[in-house]
Amino acid sequence: MRIAQQYKTLFINWQHTITLVCCTLFFTGTHAYGQVTGGQVAFEFLRLSNSPHVSALGGMSVANPDNDVSLALQNPSMMRAGLHNQLQLSYNGLYAGASATNLNYGYHSERINTSFLMGVQYLNYGSFKETNAIGTEIGDFKAIDYSVTLGASRSYLEHWRYGANVRLAHSALYTQRATAAMMDIGINYYDTASLWDFGVVAKNMGVMLDKYTDVNPAEPIPFDLQLGVSKRFKHVPLKLFTTVHHLYEWDIRYDNPDDLSGNSVLGGVDSNQKTKSYFTDKLFRHFIFGAEFTLGKRVTLTGSYNYLRRKEMLLQTLPGVAGFAFGVGIDLNKFVVHYGRSYYHIAGAYNEIGLTMKMNKLFGLGNAGEKIRWNKEYNDWE
Repeated sequence: MRIAQQYKTLFINWQHTITLVCCTLFFTGTHAYGQVTGGQVAFEFLRLSNSPHVSALGGMSVANPDNDVSLALQNPSMMRAGLHNQLQLSYNGLYAGASATNLNYGYHSERINTSFLMGVQYLNYGSFKETNAIGTEIGDFKAIDYSVTLGASRSYLEHWRYGANVRLAHSALYTQRATAAMMDIGINYYDTASLWDFGVVAKNMGVMLDKYTDVNPAEPIPFDLQLGVSKRFKHVPLKLFTTVHHLYEWDIRYDNPDDLSGNSVLGGVDSNQKTKSYFTDKLFRHFIFGAEFTLGKRVTLTGSYNYLRRKEMLLQTLPGVAGFAFGVGIDLNKFVVHYGRSYYHIAGAYNEIGLTMKMNKLFGLGNAGEKIRWNKEYNDWE
């Protein structure tokens, strides 16, 4: 009874705290710059998804209890015993020959009742021709970004988990190089009876260790505060979810002159459009919506809509399907294959393929494996 009462009090306090924080950050944020979210910070590649599953979910997913270790890199509190010894590899073919490769791995230590995770993200921007001032080729150079993430998570009471990641990121762009150290802190609440999941995470809190140049101030880090909710239905193979991002900043709307149409009587710009508050537009730019539908036990279909991505990337005359993303997951027993297709612009979508596997199903380690519980199987969310 005492534990139940503590759990009830904690849950009520948590609800009040989250409500207060969201309202304060959402409606009284002081950083109302009204410009595109990209291009303002260094290490922008850290905003990219780390797997095709996450890409299909709209690029962010902080409250999704699926058995996929890549989701734990979105919110470290999602790492748990059920993801023990799971490895995920993915390749993302970006635009203009650039590519992204991701590796994610999870391990649970029963002795200290803690789940650990590791993630590596590597972006290769390809090879470039180097020329002198008059255009003569004098060689080639490459540009890369990469990060290494280590994290840990533990349970609290019956439904709660908390976790943290530490991350080292490095960027090498021509002759300029930079290094940064960051941390993520996340909390997750999952009710296995009602199948509601709530998650909140503060991402990329850190500092620059090495600046691109010594003469300029250190560039800002891509911090974000995200909140997620998902609901799976008991009698319908459907899960709905939403992710709310940039909670620390209310106005992330880009003040695009193309949005001002010349519809006044004299052919000029309607002055009323300049004075609009755009409240609804500003609100929904923080949201990603999506759904997952399971066909039997082997196939999962995913679809999502990223409102901010659509508004920033579409062409007014030909919007297409910018902002939408789709994916499929196929369980092949020893492997789970994920495919994601994201639409950023009418110029075309990019495709991502990934493979998730339980390492103990592929090969054993004999006596050494028994010592480190290589073959240990844990029930997910037990």
